[in-house]
Amino acid sequence: MLVRDAGKDTNTSVDVLVIGAGPTGLACAIEVQKAGFSVLLVDKGCVCNSLFHYPSHMTFFTTPELLEIGNIPFPSPNPKPSRNEALQYYRLVAAHYKLDVRQYERVERVDGEDGGFTVYTEDRFGRPSQLKARKLIVSTGYYDLPNLMCIPGEKLSKVFHYYNDPHPYFDTDVVVIGGKNSAAIAALELWRSGARVTLVHRHEGMHRHVKYWIKPDIENRIKNGEIKAYFNTDVVQIAQDTVVLRTPEGTETIKNDFVFAMTGYHPDFSFLESMGVRFEGPDRLPVCNAETLESNVPGIYLAGVIVAGSRTNEIFIENGRFHGVQIARALLDK
Repeated sequence: MLVRDAGKDTNTSVDVLVIGAGPTGLACAIEVQKAGFSVLLVDKGCVCNSLFHYPSHMTFFTTPELLEIGNIPFPSPNPKPSRNEALQYYRLVAAHYKLDVRQYERVERVDGEDGGFTVYTEDRFGRPSQLKARKLIVSTGYYDLPNLMCIPGEKLSKVFHYYNDPHPYFDTDVVVIGGKNSAAIAALELWRSGARVTLVHRHEGMHRHVKYWIKPDIENRIKNGEIKAYFNTDVVQIAQDTVVLRTPEGTETIKNDFVFAMTGYHPDFSFLESMGVRFEGPDRLPVCNAETLESNVPGIYLAGVIVAGSRTNEIFIENGRFHGVQIARALLDK
């Protein structure tokens, strides 16, 4: 992987610029490069920034071969690889293909049109750059923007929308909000690390799509009273030492030290709209050619989970990694 000084070389021009250096963005860059085009990636964080912010002990729900990109085997002794294995794998793939990745460089805006885009960026010190490209691929994922509850106290420092490690919460009162995989995993790990865990979910039980080896575990912990659960319940206020719940039996205030709001995430729709991408329907599906993945804006292609709008449970690394093949083929056809 090429390392650049963000304070220099501020007017680079390439055939294709990829916004987002996650697994799908890397896969797109590899396929475009293999097709003979010059390519550059920019990301406001590190390579695979979203994966880096996953829980430190996380294992994937899939097998190594379904995470492979660039025809590079993913060697793992485990049937389900870990987060750290995946990060190492994607670093090695990026280095193998000598991808030019501008890390910690945020895209502020995009001007121009098909064949002549200008991408304005800033590095983490506020230094500006201009990158020029004939085509753009947007693969920004969705993990950076949590679904907010918009309730009093949500901005307190004790409230987190990301879960990483259970150790700091030993012997504390923790509320986990949500009923899907991330909430179940957080609740179980926190409980097993000595936290007193209360799970709050607005529906009548854990979501039916919780993984088959996790669902009975969390349900048994709840049944045994090891994890207290409030279903059909909303958190209506968060205070420094308490959380206020609206339960079917009425309002209840419980003691609390930390809150993990595992309420899901959404793509950066406003960024796409700023480039002219249109959306359709209640799920905010971007207007996009299913074969070429070119959006309604000529020369701007979409890849990864953003293709599915707010239906973020439809596209994962397993299927998003093939978007680069579609886009490279479309570019060659043109």
